[in-house]
Amino acid sequence: MQQKIFKEKYPIFSLEFSKEESKYDSVPAILDYLQEQVENHPKAVFIARFDHFSHTKNIGGEIGAGIEDAQNLILCFGMQLPSADPVAVRPRSIGVTDLGDKFVVNFMEAPNPIANDTMEAWVKSLVK
Repeated sequence: MQQKIFKEKYPIFSLEFSKEESKYDSVPAILDYLQEQVENHPKAVFIARFDHFSHTKNIGGEIGAGIEDAQNLILCFGMQLPSADPVAVRPRSIGVTDLGDKFVVNFMEAPNPIANDTMEAWVKSLVK
């Protein structure tokens, strides 16, 4: 899992793996698995799926070369609500992008280390 900063301010975790290394053969299949993990977690809740690729295509937006599909699973752990501040960084999103011969699965770092570790474990478990 690679940690990097996107646009010089957003900390993200990203895992890139070939389709041969993947336990799943498509973005929807990966999202099905991740949704199952969320639904089986005692403190996480599934919110929605967002088809980022179709949305961007439908509005005539720019899609990078090689991107064949890109979707998000929206979820929330919401284990604490000590002030209004956590509301600004929730819910969480895990993105899955199909680049033809490989997948990229990524998410923005969560302020709660337990949530972050859980999402990291889910993403790593996608690889054979």
